[in-house]
Amino acid sequence: YRRGGVGRVDDYGGLRGIKQRRSAMGAKVLVVDDEREFSVLLSERLRRRDYETQFCFGGKEALEILAHQPCDVIVLDLVMPEMDGITTLKEIKLRYPLTEVILLSGRATLETAIQGMWMGAFEYLTKPCEIEHMTSKINEAYLRKFAQEERIRKAKRGLELSGG
Repeated sequence: YRRGGVGRVDDYGGLRGIKQRRSAMGAKVLVVDDEREFSVLLSERLRRRDYETQFCFGGKEALEILAHQPCDVIVLDLVMPEMDGITTLKEIKLRYPLTEVILLSGRATLETAIQGMWMGAFEYLTKPCEIEHMTSKINEAYLRKFAQEERIRKAKRGLELSGG
């Protein structure tokens, strides 16, 4: 761990001490799963925990939503028709590299989960997943995104001050 001005930087690039200043409640979360009942239920459960949530039922629809409404964290099913989770993850990371993605599946193989992690997914969770565990991972992902954005802002300020 390195010591920083706000707190310690953990292995994920998130700031541990930042939790007092910045809460993940209110984070914008997009749930993407072809199981309609699951998507609606998870979205509602997250909304009751003060997240701003949306849901959709496929990768193409998720990319359309993201084009107009950016979000902080995406909970993405791996096994979906038309556009699978790995293809969707690849497109998300290409277009929105700071958006954190949590992969979720009850049917994916370990190889697919590892592939997703190599492609930039924040975490891989299996169904069924306890809501407390899910929200913990969403919070970690949101704090990592916030920390990355903060580093970018500081770097830009440093360039502006140095005249670069």
